[in-house]
Amino acid sequence: MKLISDLGRYLLLMKEVFVKPDKVKTFFRQIIIEIQSLGIDSLGIVVIISVFVGAVVAIQTAYNIDSPLIPMTMVGFTARQSIILEFSPTMLSLVLAGKVGSRIASEIGTMRVTEQIDALEIMGINPANFLIQPKVFASVIINPVLIVFSIAFALFGGWLACVSTGIVTSNDYIVGLQSWFVPYTVSYALIKTAVFAFIIASVSGFQGYYTRGGALEVGSASTRAVVYSSILIITSNLILTQLLLA
Repeated sequence: MKLISDLGRYLLLMKEVFVKPDKVKTFFRQIIIEIQSLGIDSLGIVVIISVFVGAVVAIQTAYNIDSPLIPMTMVGFTARQSIILEFSPTMLSLVLAGKVGSRIASEIGTMRVTEQIDALEIMGINPANFLIQPKVFASVIINPVLIVFSIAFALFGGWLACVSTGIVTSNDYIVGLQSWFVPYTVSYALIKTAVFAFIIASVSGFQGYYTRGGALEVGSASTRAVVYSSILIITSNLILTQLLLA
């Protein structure tokens, strides 16, 4: 019953969130601020994780090719497919759920327990719209950009690992990257990322918005935001894969 109740409250909250902002100019200014805090500030961890995971994927693929009939160009091809289709959009979104989701939930939750949201309501401002909508739009805009950077740096990390260890030549790796490339795979990754970004921002905002109590409850809300966002990302990943690649 609690699941049904939470789903109903979530849908009602989204109804309040997605109304026309009272001040459009303020809304766009807030989106820019949220893009900076939720997206650009996460670029460092995205690059670091992408480079090292791309290197690991390439090395593991190369060491598992033990047949002389399989060309080493398959290392670049396999790394590209794994990174674009699954690692960058899904694994990085799970990382962002931990970093960004907890931040959103704790920020809004703190405002709730310190009665700042109540003050906004008294002032005649829709707090759900004012606080959550810019975060959702900012996440949907900037997360696909982060994933593009992730794909590029992961492929570079794979190339760097192959060349530095000597297990695959630079030419073989690059030829593999270029072989049988279907542009739709990138579109697929960006569509998934946009959906995951919406899940992270909206679910985390929901958890923070309905926080009650004090600092301990804010921490619990942040934890629930990460857990629920991760579960929904994994579940929607399966559904989107069936819909978009079937």
